[in-house]
Amino acid sequence: MKTTLRAVGAFPFARLPGLVRACTGAAAAALAMGAAPLAVAADFPTKPLRVVVGFAPGGGADVVARLVGAKMSEQLGQQVVVENRPGATGTIAADNVARSPADGYSLFLGSQSTLIVAPAMYPKLPFNPLADFTPVSQMVSMPLLLVVNPDMVKATTVAELTAELKAKGAGNVTYASSGQGGPQHIAGELYKKMIGVDVTHVPYKGESAALADVLGGHVPFMFANLPVAQSHVQNGKLRALAVSSLERHPKMADVPTMAESGFKDFDVLTWYGIFAPAKLPEPVLARLSDAILTALKDPGLRRNLDEQGLTLIGSTPQDFKRMLDTETPRWDKAIKEMGLRPE
Repeated sequence: MKTTLRAVGAFPFARLPGLVRACTGAAAAALAMGAAPLAVAADFPTKPLRVVVGFAPGGGADVVARLVGAKMSEQLGQQVVVENRPGATGTIAADNVARSPADGYSLFLGSQSTLIVAPAMYPKLPFNPLADFTPVSQMVSMPLLLVVNPDMVKATTVAELTAELKAKGAGNVTYASSGQGGPQHIAGELYKKMIGVDVTHVPYKGESAALADVLGGHVPFMFANLPVAQSHVQNGKLRALAVSSLERHPKMADVPTMAESGFKDFDVLTWYGIFAPAKLPEPVLARLSDAILTALKDPGLRRNLDEQGLTLIGSTPQDFKRMLDTETPRWDKAIKEMGLRPE
């Protein structure tokens, strides 16, 4: 690739007078403009990169960005700086990167909340999730746990919880979530729709606040990210009834899936991936993808992420794009069928 780039940058026009005469001024300018991005891509990166995270420091997204970013720095030879821009389900951070130059130095740690759910709920977002970004790699995923406060809920299975909710009737029970449009909210609404009981959604500003109120006995249950909830399940402060993925999770192997509990095709995951602005030069995309995939092979990083209940994916840009092309219309339809609107 570098040999090809040098040839483009030093094309021997003087030896091809016929070609020079055939080229108009505009065509020559176009050739020059095309060579510039390629020349830059050949040396990428020459300065620090930033990964913009749409959530506060200390959360799952932030932790993943910092762990993977540190290993990417080793691969790229440049510092990868995490920049937190929380708010509006990550859309503030997404818009910031979408408007940045497509040179590989501004990246976005995206999730389904920001790039799939939010566009379905807020049709007037300032960016187009499919057109304004270049998918680089889906890095990790994690399921949710349906957890209850054992002092408030007697149920030990999803069937028993459903029976309790139906017995109490519409509007008499609440569930917590990390906020409007997050995976916890989507899972809660999907469960509510499938059982036909109007359970009131109580959104919080972050998962830690929501979980604190479930632990404190203010809200009886919620769907919580497995890495966040598993320690509370292990010490008995919460009871796990089901996992939201189609397969059981090795960290909670004795907890059945929602599908096993009678809710066919129930599959709600949290995932994090790296995105760049649209029209990223292919050589830069390849360099970033290689750095991420190599970072995710590091034994220490894999062990660290595994201990937190995260499942490593490490997809190629092509596989990541195919996943988005499939998941976006699926969830757009589901969200509309559930009638979700901004609260």
